[in-house]
Amino acid sequence: MSKHTFDPTIYNESGNKPISAVLEKELTRRGVLKRGGALAAFTALASFGLAGCNSDDDSETTAPADLTLGFQSIAGAKLDAVALAAGYKAQVLAPWGTPLNDSANAWADDGSNTSQDQLNAVGMHHDGMHFFPLGDGTSEGILCINHEYIDQDALHPNGDTEESPGVRPAEEVRKEINAHGVSVVHIKLENGVWDVVKNSQYNRRITSATEMDISGPIADSDQDLLVTPYTTERGIKNIARGTNNNCGNGHTPWGTYLTCEENWPGYFTRSDSTDNWPAEQKRMGISSRGTRYGWETPANGSVTGEFSRFNITPTGADATQDYRNEANGHGYIVEIDPFKADTKAIKRTALGRFRHEDCSFGNVEQGKPVVFYSGHDGRFEYIYKFVSEALWDSADANPADRLATGAKYMDKGTLYVARFDESGVGVWLPLTPDATTKDNQRLGDVSGFETLAKILLNTPGAADLLGATPMDRPEWTAVDPKTGAVYVTLTNNTKRDNQDSDTDNNTNIANPRENNQYGHIIRWTEGSEATAFNWEFFLFGSPANGNADTNRSTLNASNELASPDGLVFDDRGILWIQTDNGASEVTENTNDQMLAIIPSQLGQPSDGKPVVNNENQDQLRRFFVGPNGCEVTGLAFNNGHTSFFANIQHPSNWPYTNNAAEETPADFNVRPRAATVVIMKEEGGEIGV
Repeated sequence: MSKHTFDPTIYNESGNKPISAVLEKELTRRGVLKRGGALAAFTALASFGLAGCNSDDDSETTAPADLTLGFQSIAGAKLDAVALAAGYKAQVLAPWGTPLNDSANAWADDGSNTSQDQLNAVGMHHDGMHFFPLGDGTSEGILCINHEYIDQDALHPNGDTEESPGVRPAEEVRKEINAHGVSVVHIKLENGVWDVVKNSQYNRRITSATEMDISGPIADSDQDLLVTPYTTERGIKNIARGTNNNCGNGHTPWGTYLTCEENWPGYFTRSDSTDNWPAEQKRMGISSRGTRYGWETPANGSVTGEFSRFNITPTGADATQDYRNEANGHGYIVEIDPFKADTKAIKRTALGRFRHEDCSFGNVEQGKPVVFYSGHDGRFEYIYKFVSEALWDSADANPADRLATGAKYMDKGTLYVARFDESGVGVWLPLTPDATTKDNQRLGDVSGFETLAKILLNTPGAADLLGATPMDRPEWTAVDPKTGAVYVTLTNNTKRDNQDSDTDNNTNIANPRENNQYGHIIRWTEGSEATAFNWEFFLFGSPANGNADTNRSTLNASNELASPDGLVFDDRGILWIQTDNGASEVTENTNDQMLAIIPSQLGQPSDGKPVVNNENQDQLRRFFVGPNGCEVTGLAFNNGHTSFFANIQHPSNWPYTNNAAEETPADFNVRPRAATVVIMKEEGGEIGV
């Protein structure tokens, strides 16, 4: 999540104090983890390759012994340019407004492009991303790129305007809607330069207005949770229009792209008394003050409910006469087949409805379930996993119908929420009607949660009732391809209180720092049962000059970081960490950045230390720094790891040329453009080693 769209409101009012909260104050304050037995268990379990259940696979479970990072940490940078490790170069690729076909005019640096241009061009504020290979995948492929939100000042010639008091022009709103969503972009390397293949059969835009299907328990419910005037007019029950605030991403073992709807509640508004609102709208954070960009205000639309659908206030006799159910079609993992532009995207409701940051799958194994992980990016929110009902069949790695395969593994299964307990153990709590709440009730007997569809519609509300552990803004998840261990970034939470405070926001065993402005990373390994896991602290963010409590990983000037956000493993076992820093102690020294480390070669820490500590912190190395004002986010790799694709979101005065490392002159102002940056070695070869 970009800090520019972060909603600071705390919607979790459950007051959950999991069993970990009974630890003595001194243990929590110092973050000492007296759990040698659990660490031994973690080491043993790390040899299992499937992140979801035990594996008997005897394949290699650690990175090759000779795999080492082949670069030294670079200094922090504060430039209108990117900074890279020695021996590397970076080019700008597919910046906002790049035409995908001849229906779009060239990007204009005065903001004058039309909504139709934007519909046929790369969207704004690039975020999560994945590369799908074509041919051998070294020099050609498809990039799927998320577009999280917009900058109205850059998008329009004079920023956002009004036709009359409180009413936005329809053309401006359409352009903003078309700048959101996902870009599917065919790219090719020729003469050492990557470029967009214009008019390719693969190129397409999926926006905040694109019709898509909805599947899974909410779609299958007989409670008509998705009915609107638009679905009634179309005569199709299970459809929705658009995907919003697409932050992190994922992909599947069968070759599809997953885009995640994160801060989508801010795109809807409801104006009647909150006493009339259903519980899920309050818990999700629907606005009562108007939408983020005023999309509900234009008077007339060209299609049914084009703009009025963003106002979900009940005004008619039932859901066929107003858009009270419109928001029910949002908050999901969305599956896209990047190879077939004529297919519709599908929202997979079985994976839960909340503010999804990203989605990653555990290492798959024949005859075992497929497992997906996702975090809810909000203060005191939760971590989830979905375990498929269907067992993995390796023949599905290259299916004839990718979306049908997605239905097989993603429409039926069990969604769990995490509870972190003492001694480095944890429990996955099933979000099902038969689950037992923390008050020893059957979840399905609680009003509002009688069916699986209702539970999923208010996923975090159900998690509240089960007693899940409130976390410090769970963002990206990543699974080590060598060990199966799962990692999650907990980006920050400045509302954490000490153990003795009178609020419900106390520290707990998994989130031990008060006023956690720097964030941390936790990792876990699944147990032999689907409901068990073992966990430990991997890394604590901190400025280099932090005290012993703050700088628990003993970071120095060459690797200090705050607000870890993006988190991606390459298939060699290198973990790449990206930041969206909001801590001045770090931002005064460096812009947002990307660092690398090889977790499987660090070994186990001595008791009481995070995995990254004073004995090995030199293995965490700063590789890349973004330009001023930006967030570094999204990472993808070509086959062979000779080209890395990273996204630069909301830069302040960049890019100046196609050379991403060329600094914008101090006396020159550009209309800023989010863009993908391609990183390659100057002399060729694998990146990072």
